[in-house]
Amino acid sequence: MNSFYQAKKTTVVLLAAGHGKRMLPLTETTPKPLLKIGSDTLIEHHLRRLKHQGFEDVVINIAHLAKQIPEHLGSGARYGLRIQYSDESATGPLETAGGLHNALPLINSDPFLCINADIWTDLDFRTLLAELSFTGRLVMVANPAHNPNGDFAIDNREMLTTKESENLTKWTYSGVALYKKELFNGLNPGKHALAPIFRQLIAKRQLEGMHYNGVWNDIGTPERLAELNQRHKIS
Repeated sequence: MNSFYQAKKTTVVLLAAGHGKRMLPLTETTPKPLLKIGSDTLIEHHLRRLKHQGFEDVVINIAHLAKQIPEHLGSGARYGLRIQYSDESATGPLETAGGLHNALPLINSDPFLCINADIWTDLDFRTLLAELSFTGRLVMVANPAHNPNGDFAIDNREMLTTKESENLTKWTYSGVALYKKELFNGLNPGKHALAPIFRQLIAKRQLEGMHYNGVWNDIGTPERLAELNQRHKIS
């Protein structure tokens, strides 16, 4: 595997702060990352894979039912990882960009890996660790039923684009990316969405796209969770 950055020296941020409102009533008492596929919680699925792939340093942002996640995962020692928590419970969830900005003091590498805790994938995260010449590298996947028109296309230079073209397919952002810290330059503390920043960077030709066609599921609703559990049981 052609990795420029070392997994053991790359901090991984798992985004776990959201309310998971589309998952109600399941998330009334349980944070979405602690919902289960088979015998494993969504977030533990990531932790086990990260350890297997050589990562060691993890930051998890928390807000909704915040205490439950560190109570369940602890320091990360039983997974062979070091886990730190970026707690947003005092302010409420800061959205993706705001949450990452808030977590920057805990992130020990530049660039760093970022993963939505509520996805289920067999992606080898080390594939993102090729040298990053731009501000970010986003993993793009085939469009699921809930996002049929996709988000961005990948051009012939592997850069993301919003331009419509008959020759380019629009893919869906997977919730997995490699970011340089400079992406957050000029951002003030507080709540910030990531999508407007993506559009600005794409206009500046600063975001790479990487297509992945393996297992990927966005666990956004109780129906999707039940469907994946059923498939997991069958397999």
